[in-house]
Amino acid sequence: MWNDNKLNISRRKSIPIKAGDITIGGNEPIVLQSMANTDTNNVEQSVAQCLRIVEAGGTMVRFTTQGAREAEHLRLIHQSLREKNCRTPLVADIHFNARIADLAAQTVEKVRINPGNYVASLKKKNDTSDYTDEEFTQELSDIKTRLALLLDICKANNTAIRIGVNHGSLSNRIMNRHGDTPQGMVESCLEFLRICREKNFDNIVLSLKTSNTVMMVHAVRLLAAEMEKERFHFPLHLGVTEAGDGEDGRIKSAVGIGTLLSEGIGDTIRVSLSEAPENEIPVARKIAEYATRPVHGKQETESAPNSFNPFSYKKQVSRSVKNIGGENAPVVIAQGAYQPDGKADYYLIGQRVISNDETAYPIFSIEDKAGIVDAEAEMVFVKINSQQLSDDFPAVLAVLAVLNEKQTIVLLLELLPEVSIVDVYTFFYALLSNNTPIPVVLYRQYSENDLEKLQISASIDFGRWFIDGLADGISIGNMGDIEAAAVSSVSFGILQATRVRISKTEFISCPGCGRTMFNLETVVARIKEKTSHLKGLKIGIMGCIVNGPGEMADADYGYVGAGKGTVSLYKKQICVESNIREDEAVNKLIELIKQNNDWVAP
Repeated sequence: MWNDNKLNISRRKSIPIKAGDITIGGNEPIVLQSMANTDTNNVEQSVAQCLRIVEAGGTMVRFTTQGAREAEHLRLIHQSLREKNCRTPLVADIHFNARIADLAAQTVEKVRINPGNYVASLKKKNDTSDYTDEEFTQELSDIKTRLALLLDICKANNTAIRIGVNHGSLSNRIMNRHGDTPQGMVESCLEFLRICREKNFDNIVLSLKTSNTVMMVHAVRLLAAEMEKERFHFPLHLGVTEAGDGEDGRIKSAVGIGTLLSEGIGDTIRVSLSEAPENEIPVARKIAEYATRPVHGKQETESAPNSFNPFSYKKQVSRSVKNIGGENAPVVIAQGAYQPDGKADYYLIGQRVISNDETAYPIFSIEDKAGIVDAEAEMVFVKINSQQLSDDFPAVLAVLAVLNEKQTIVLLLELLPEVSIVDVYTFFYALLSNNTPIPVVLYRQYSENDLEKLQISASIDFGRWFIDGLADGISIGNMGDIEAAAVSSVSFGILQATRVRISKTEFISCPGCGRTMFNLETVVARIKEKTSHLKGLKIGIMGCIVNGPGEMADADYGYVGAGKGTVSLYKKQICVESNIREDEAVNKLIELIKQNNDWVAP
């Protein structure tokens, strides 16, 4: 984890907490969990889906619990599962009604509460006036009083609590003082933790979730660092909410969750896909296994240069060599045969990089200093691998100092699987500290036949360097049986997930739960079919109003379940049409996009 501007990749120390028979944190394996999308009032369907999640390898299952009726049916679900010899801990998902948390805590092993809506705000949602100090303190006092009742019930029933902050539903108080920021998310969480400490309650898990992977990573890093200062050592739950489905959902989840796990942060994870919940578990397992695999090399970095902040995004300075580096968006260099489709920016073939106009640029190893210096091409690629950084870093720096005088050099840094990320950070730190603004393209060869595994592995290997603003390009090769176009799609997907290069429509779609008002998978597929050609547009597809408008905060358009068979449409954060019949809603969405001049013909 990051602390005092250093990264230590050994697992963050957390206290073990209990949720039924499951232990989260400490030295326990990463707990994989999912959330049912059945109606909690339908006990038979809910039990059947829970068993499918457990069969897939899930060790904890969450159910939406809106009211007393749902709390009672959750009790029956719990009872039925125990009668079937399934002892998987259940989690009640609570929004808006603290009394329901009290009821559920007497039945299930864990309750999840959202600090943003656990206690009603003193101000209406659209009231933008400042909180006075008295109002700010009064609302916190109300939270403390109400939370104390839940903590007493949880103590009496050995029930765990997840304090789950959602970026899209920060309270008015937090928004007023801290804004829509990682700092606001962290403070929302810390307020509740301080109350728990006062009440001597420590059976707690924490989460900060958002659909923006960059904000999610920065916020969780910051939370871990701030918790360390206040000596809070509770386990952390990781997830990228509203990740979507298919390739996009897997890449976004792996970028966010995998980046943090590989930094030693995280004790339990949930992958939020707009698919059947049991599909989430194999993806979660692959992320956890790959991100926590053993690596060789240093465990801790030196202090980062002043220009680098692990808690916020800033593109680090590099010079521009043609269209690589500087203010240019990161490039994609495909590997293998030249593909004249113009999608990739360049193609790495043998010892040359080929542009779309078929200009060839040479590749030299870093040891060939004479060849590099004598090269007269407009752009010269110098290949180095992360093992060399680990074995003889001073020698590498000495060569780079000489090469820095040549303004046409681009570094092609190969990320070897067994080398610690600490060695790569050390390399980037040296470039920044020594004023060596050579652009860096990251390179890796895989041997995968499983596309999902490639999506996950590459996202974990490459994602962090774009989240941290350090890299200028990506080059993924694969020796296995996966089509070149699919490999290239992974590269573009990672850049899109890290928000450094938008090359297609972005869909922010929730995974669905018992509150969902329509068939989410069907609707997502229909909207994608109609709008996937709208490059750069963000479209939110949300099953209900609870977190919908908030979690699609930066979407251009939103499609949100309003009631059974009805949908509301949003432009940014403004609801422009309510209670549209579901069978008309997709066409109405397209009309709305056209009215705002954002439509182009397929």
